[in-house]
Amino acid sequence: MSVDRRGFLAGATAVAGVTGVASLTGVAPAAPVEGLVKSPLPTGSSLRILVTGDAGTGARPQWQVADAMRARHASTPFSLALGLGDNVYESGPWSDDDAQFAAKFEDPNHGLDFPWLMVQGNHDNSSVLPGDGGWLLRGDHEVAYHARSARWYMPSRYYSVRIPQEQPLVEFFVLDLNPIAAYLPPVFAPYWAADGQFMTEQAAWLDRALADSTAEWKIVLTHHPYLNNGGHGNAGNYEGLNIEPINGIHVKRFFENHVLGRCQFLFSGHDHSLQVLDPTVDTRGTRQLISGAAAKSIHGDRAKGQAPNPALYENYEDLGFMVLNLDAGAADLEVVTVNLASGESTTAFHRRLA
Repeated sequence: MSVDRRGFLAGATAVAGVTGVASLTGVAPAAPVEGLVKSPLPTGSSLRILVTGDAGTGARPQWQVADAMRARHASTPFSLALGLGDNVYESGPWSDDDAQFAAKFEDPNHGLDFPWLMVQGNHDNSSVLPGDGGWLLRGDHEVAYHARSARWYMPSRYYSVRIPQEQPLVEFFVLDLNPIAAYLPPVFAPYWAADGQFMTEQAAWLDRALADSTAEWKIVLTHHPYLNNGGHGNAGNYEGLNIEPINGIHVKRFFENHVLGRCQFLFSGHDHSLQVLDPTVDTRGTRQLISGAAAKSIHGDRAKGQAPNPALYENYEDLGFMVLNLDAGAADLEVVTVNLASGESTTAFHRRLA
């Protein structure tokens, strides 16, 4: 992240609220377009899951990473994908039929014809500055796109998916933390506030859903991470800033109050890197993983003003993605990097995590 952008963020609270964010949001998709058949969710007891984030540029690097995904899929098919946010760079879609959905999701991912469980990112909700998260209603277009795409799964801004539906092996809990992570906090829109209706209802839903889940594996998906050694930093220290709330203090509290210790894995994007972090006392056994390098790299940028989090694997230069293999009693993770010069992909890390 550049010094100029950090300077903008340091002054963001002074202009927060000027974007006209409304206090209502759509929480369910529109009626499906005629003839649409959604890609069916898998029903097996063993899953091979593609984990990718921060992909939606439509530019050549995204296509090259997607080519590597297609090659892996042709060899050993994926069951489904997790898209960890920033799906439509740089500022999000303008409508649910915006041509950017084709250019930045459908076309680059051709041939990867399985369900993609999608997460909202800050760039999907941009207002004044790309990625500021200040126009939260913009993200509702991505919810509505669920009714237009066979592969794109986002039935609401936050949701869960059990696989299989009966006697689930895994349940994914997809969260939308953009209201409390925005660089332009919605100070004049109480609905979106940290203690407002949207976040309060999401927290209550998540508490119930996690407690009621009978899945062997519980996996929470967010765009913004709790722990992160890359440039964005840990929640509560985002961008190395000591300015609340844009340092992510409310995100930190949400994770600590509602997520940590209640799931085995927390997958996030946001940082354009690949990180397999170790569980700590603070995470109460939950492991943070970051897969946000599907189209952009942070070129070695590291977190400012914080001690590094313990990690099994970190890569701040290469583009790539992760592959999670799940079955009863075992979770196996691969990190795949892509050489943009040759197009070749390499398994850079491979280990059973649980």
